[in-house]
Amino acid sequence: MKTRHYIIVLFFGGCILSSLTACKKALDITQESEISSNSMWKSQGDAEAAVNGIYVQLRAALGANYANWGDYRSGLYGPGKIADVGQVNIFNNTIFRDNEGTDWTLLYTTINNCNLILKYTPGISFSSDAGKNEVMANAYFVRAFCYFQIARIWGDAPVVTSGFESDKQDDLLPYRKPALEVFAQVETDVNQAVNLMPPGVNKKKKASKGSVNMLKADYYLWKAKRLNGGNSALEIANKAIDEVFTSGYSLSPSFSSVFGVANESGPEIIFSINLLRDEFTGGYPSLYLIPTQYVINKALIENPIKIGSAQQYISVTDAYENLIYANASDTRSKTSVMIYQEGTEKHRWINKLSGEWVNNTRFFSSDIIIYRLSEAYLMRAEILNALDKPQEAMIPLNRIAERAYGVPDFYPAGLGKTAIDNAIINETLKEFVAEGKSWWAFVRFGVAFQRVPGLIGKETKTNILLWPITSASINNNPNIKQTEGFN
Repeated sequence: MKTRHYIIVLFFGGCILSSLTACKKALDITQESEISSNSMWKSQGDAEAAVNGIYVQLRAALGANYANWGDYRSGLYGPGKIADVGQVNIFNNTIFRDNEGTDWTLLYTTINNCNLILKYTPGISFSSDAGKNEVMANAYFVRAFCYFQIARIWGDAPVVTSGFESDKQDDLLPYRKPALEVFAQVETDVNQAVNLMPPGVNKKKKASKGSVNMLKADYYLWKAKRLNGGNSALEIANKAIDEVFTSGYSLSPSFSSVFGVANESGPEIIFSINLLRDEFTGGYPSLYLIPTQYVINKALIENPIKIGSAQQYISVTDAYENLIYANASDTRSKTSVMIYQEGTEKHRWINKLSGEWVNNTRFFSSDIIIYRLSEAYLMRAEILNALDKPQEAMIPLNRIAERAYGVPDFYPAGLGKTAIDNAIINETLKEFVAEGKSWWAFVRFGVAFQRVPGLIGKETKTNILLWPITSASINNNPNIKQTEGFN
């Protein structure tokens, strides 16, 4: 990038980087920031580089926390070979303010850079309107995605749509807005992304027609079930799924062929976060595999026991293992979770995001998959069932089941609405192990207090389904108040 331009944004508890460069201390802030912003936003290349930057920022945010927010509170995950207190708090739904996952800084860092793209791109000359619209669509898509995470995780939150560029700005200390206003921003942004995205864009690691419509369906399904959006929201979600199905994706022929570094451009992948050896590796999957010291017979390393480069802090629970392996014909089981008994030592590891084993070294370079086509099928089933069309819902549900179990019409005709919902939930749990979906499914279907052991009997606890805010954000911005119900 051409410039370095650093602003401390107090409510983040961290640094905002309008030029997407490394974070500096407060003493490094200079008065050149207003000038450097003007010198950057001059060309189409500047805007396109800024789009690359927001995905770098999004990767940083999700690499650390996507599974914390989307999986670990579901009661299906627990300690691996060793326990980490902070992770155990998440597993047990006893989260405190400075727990891992409570900091929203990186999401707002990403949002700020989206805001700057949306501010400056309209004034830049592009070789085509389609190129400019694609840049804008990416910024709206990523901002919508970030606010969708924030609204579901923290509820009330600041809604910031102007870019921070100077420490002299008047709006550096925003208040938390009601959650409905945050969701309203998601709705506005995702529809802008859909409207601006040029036809024919089919990128998998940036916004595309398919990914913006998947986010739209995801949001409107949430709106229907959690925000009293009713059938009108369900119908909008259904039309968005129609758009996904006409965007050129197809289910991979086998579940195992979805995963692995060699398959990251596969026909089923709609949107993923790019991890790459020698650029960015690691993230939460680095906590899933077996450390070398626990393997007694070293000949078993990678044959079949997959070795990680850190302690195994996270695994599935016995109950989740039993669900994953409940049906002997389920082809997803070993791809998702592997089990090997070595004498008295049981090795169990999440298998599908294991990256690469090169020269006896593990590189956690598996992309973080956000959306793939199998989720569109299960969303369609959920939407149709919620619209009181249970027999129509069986068609997409059985499409996913057929690939998993190898038989058509796995779920028989005549199932009632509740049974179909339960089947959709269970297929979601088995289809998306460690893909950040289980917690949101439980909350969206309204079964968290029945399905999650740590939440049983806690229905009356204020905001128990939300997260607290980290102390740094509160200390740096006196206008930010702790999430009600948390100390």
